[in-house]
Amino acid sequence: MFRRLLSLLLIAWALGFIWFAVFLPRPIVEPVRTDGIVALTGGGGRIPHALDVLERGRAGKLLISGVDREVRPREFAAEYKVPERLMTCCIVLGYDAVDTRSNAVETTRWVKENKLRSVRLVTTDWHMRRAAFDLSVEAPTNLIIVEDAVASKPSFRILFIEYNKYVARLVVWLGAKAIGW
Repeated sequence: MFRRLLSLLLIAWALGFIWFAVFLPRPIVEPVRTDGIVALTGGGGRIPHALDVLERGRAGKLLISGVDREVRPREFAAEYKVPERLMTCCIVLGYDAVDTRSNAVETTRWVKENKLRSVRLVTTDWHMRRAAFDLSVEAPTNLIIVEDAVASKPSFRILFIEYNKYVARLVVWLGAKAIGW
């Protein structure tokens, strides 16, 4: 009986991994407007994509979550060639997040402070599921989260690690729900 249960779990894990790797979230193609944009640091293309969406007028505010504490707004603006008017009116550098879960906490605080009803979540395709899950757990239930994945070509190693992080996060969340946390 134990071997059958273990075999069933292994098959479910393997099929889940195949689904995770083959059906990565995609970028948004059509113009979608949201109240704000949140870009999570850590992967190539995330910040430039979020800045492009902001400059196209698809949202009025942008939070860059997980910025290194050493980075100053002026340095950020120079690095990404951000016009001063956008830096002063519309972009917030978030320094509190150090991982995906704290990105969700930082984003939720920003959403509440700015009374946003919808946000576009920008992160890499392989990271989107876990980031969107953590944000949906933290954020107000009425917040609309639009997933805008930055396409990449992840290695098997990255997919394997991220899938296991995602599964672990779901298991921890289910366990917490089961005990009433």
